[in-house]
Amino acid sequence: MIQTETLELLEWSRLCQHLSTFAATKLGAIAARQLKIPAHLEEALTLQAQTREVYDLESRSSGLNFDGIGDIGDALERAALQGSLVGKELLTIATTLAGARNLRRIVDNYPELEVLNALVQDLRTYPEIEQDIHHCIDDHGEVMDRASQKLAGIRDQLRQVRDRVYSLLHNILQRKAGAVQESVITQRGGRFVIPVKAPQKDAIPGIVHDASTSGATLYIEPHQTVNLNNQLRQLQRQEDTEEEAIRRSLTEKVAAVKPDLERLLAIATTLDLAAARARYSLWLGANPPRFIAASESITLRKLRHPLLIWQQQHEQGNPVVPIDLVMQPYLRVIAITGPNTGGKTVTLKTIGMAMLMAKVGLFVPAREPVELPWFDHILADIGDEQSLQQSLSTFSGHIRRISRILAALKEQGVEEEEQEQENNQQFPVPRSALRTPHSTLDIPNMKPDTRHPAPARPLSLVLLDEVGAGTDPSEGSALAISLLKYLADHAALTIATTHFGELKALKYQDERFENASVEFDDVSLSPTYRLLWGIPGRSNALTIAQRLGLSIEIIQQAKTYVGGASQEINDVIAGLEAQRRRQETKSQDAEELLKQAERLYSEVSQKAASLQERERSLQVAQEQAVQAAIAEAKREVAQVIRHLQKGPTAQAAQRATDSLNQLGEQHLPSRQVKSQPKTGFQPKVGDRIRIPRLDQTAEVLTASNDANELTVRFGLMKMTVALADIESLNGEKTISEEKPTAKKQEAAGKDKPETLSRSVSEGVAPKPETSPTPLIRTSHNTLDIRGSRVADAEPAIDKALSGSQTALWIIHGHGTGKLRQGVQAFLQQHPLVDRYELASREDGGVGVTVAYLK
Repeated sequence: MIQTETLELLEWSRLCQHLSTFAATKLGAIAARQLKIPAHLEEALTLQAQTREVYDLESRSSGLNFDGIGDIGDALERAALQGSLVGKELLTIATTLAGARNLRRIVDNYPELEVLNALVQDLRTYPEIEQDIHHCIDDHGEVMDRASQKLAGIRDQLRQVRDRVYSLLHNILQRKAGAVQESVITQRGGRFVIPVKAPQKDAIPGIVHDASTSGATLYIEPHQTVNLNNQLRQLQRQEDTEEEAIRRSLTEKVAAVKPDLERLLAIATTLDLAAARARYSLWLGANPPRFIAASESITLRKLRHPLLIWQQQHEQGNPVVPIDLVMQPYLRVIAITGPNTGGKTVTLKTIGMAMLMAKVGLFVPAREPVELPWFDHILADIGDEQSLQQSLSTFSGHIRRISRILAALKEQGVEEEEQEQENNQQFPVPRSALRTPHSTLDIPNMKPDTRHPAPARPLSLVLLDEVGAGTDPSEGSALAISLLKYLADHAALTIATTHFGELKALKYQDERFENASVEFDDVSLSPTYRLLWGIPGRSNALTIAQRLGLSIEIIQQAKTYVGGASQEINDVIAGLEAQRRRQETKSQDAEELLKQAERLYSEVSQKAASLQERERSLQVAQEQAVQAAIAEAKREVAQVIRHLQKGPTAQAAQRATDSLNQLGEQHLPSRQVKSQPKTGFQPKVGDRIRIPRLDQTAEVLTASNDANELTVRFGLMKMTVALADIESLNGEKTISEEKPTAKKQEAAGKDKPETLSRSVSEGVAPKPETSPTPLIRTSHNTLDIRGSRVADAEPAIDKALSGSQTALWIIHGHGTGKLRQGVQAFLQQHPLVDRYELASREDGGVGVTVAYLK
């Protein structure tokens, strides 16, 4: 009884009503309105897992789709009783089967949703029954002609007879137009008739089936159509009989699988309820709770009452003021004090509602982390149970309800002792010896990282509003103290609101007690509804009375009657509240500064990243421009070479030389204006240098040693680097003592732009230039040996080398590479060959070897 009372006092039915609006099916809405509170932790964990997985599914896709699923429970019961279902009911069963199959398909697409997959894995949707129903019943619930050949034949006869009746009646209407009231064919009693004027009834002999209200019109069935109408009635009865037989056949198929269809309906309702919980939690901005052991702290920050959120959103209510609860595990009693209308009762209801929401699988409207224990019982005495009918005063109403709470706690204690005795009989070692502070309970179908501690014993949460009120203050205070001390020994947690000053002192006598208060603004003379911890509150009864309009004269007179000690206590409490407000202001200022610093850091980081991106884009653009210039130069050089390959002469060679010199002037740095290389620098201790390969700037710690190495530091790291690996901040390289080798000089000579000025003609004495002649491939210095053996190719290569002056292009092809290897081995030993290499990609790549003569 007290459990039901608690749900009523916490207005649980209103929350269930709100939850039902998020359900997609009729059965889901009914289940939400009749939401049951789980009795065991395992049930709550499964419900929480279902909500969490549907919540994740809703965020990743369009969520679960319940289209087509209807309430088929009554139809299944009637089918089991050998009743016959109508077409609409059969059609609803078919759409429900299709909707359930679609639900399973959605869940199957996400194998990581373990709980939902375990729920639908045994779901049977009987597609054959669905197909049979759709084959026989149309979208309007009517039996179709194709349901059976017999039915199709009967309906064909019906159409033929009906057409004959219409034909006869139309002829009569035309022939007896003067006797007809209106030229229409209608029905009376299932038989076709025509409206005839009462005075002219003898003009159309027949059976009168009906008359108009005025009596001026008679509805007559002519004698010519009587037999045809009789045939129609007989065919209609045959049609009804055949339709009933078809519906009964489908009903029997449904009745045969009734248990599976009931389970299907239960699974669909469970999924819909889980989806409603997830959507409601998302709408509330709630977070998933974690059930903790009794040895851990309760954490509920920025907790809001869900009914107040609904009121704010849908009924234009006031903004919801959140409360913070962080309760240490050793606390057993919380005494909340403060002014009337300050929010003490709302705080009690908010805490109780949060515990119930966690138990039924809903998320809690609080900031993460949401950590709370599992309470087997939530018992409340909130409000006034005064009743004239039962002769109950305010005080007696509270006492009777508290007595029921204590009886429930006592019954829980007896059950606990019986369970302990049973455990001791089964286990020689006491169960308590098997428990550890970190013992956990694994729930099947849960995610691997979801572990919740099992409670060591049944826990109860007791919520008391205005404990000890309604009687003499001194006796009420004594009774409240005794009651709270008893609850500290027998309940896991008790939260009580009070105005008694004696209860505020219990904190300093017993560490299991704690004070809290609702804040009151002395400036606006109104409550702020914020919950403050560790500070007892002031009742502020006189201030509240003044704000509510009580006479100032009475208020001033009342202040003279307030005891001095009481006023001193209120002054101390006021000082503590002021000090707390100053600390909160400083904390808020520090938090704001931290946010500003984080915002500035984010802006600077974004600008730095933008500059780096711009630098990279400019570098890419420059590289692309250089590559385009190089490609253009190569195309022009290739054009000159193609002219020479057509038949080189002295004049052609001279023209080629001039063209190459002109290209050199266009694409290579000017020989008259040479860029002066940056002078090297010698880093000194303390200089800032740059390490290109690390893209870092560093500080020089030591001078370079004999190995041309020095020590640098960047950030918190020190390292030794070579002089060749560093440069100045403006790009200058370090001074190098390395002497250029002959090989490098030769390579450097080949890269000089002056090589473009040497004659390229064959058979013509070179001009007295200091730079080498550019190598140009022609038909005279190209040898094609593709398809030859190495032994056959060597004499041809030797002859071609003897007739060449600068270089020889040998075309051997790709093949297996044997011919290329043999050619290169022959060139390696030939006395006329200085070196050889593979040709450029434009000249054949790996299929051509270029031999340079001495």
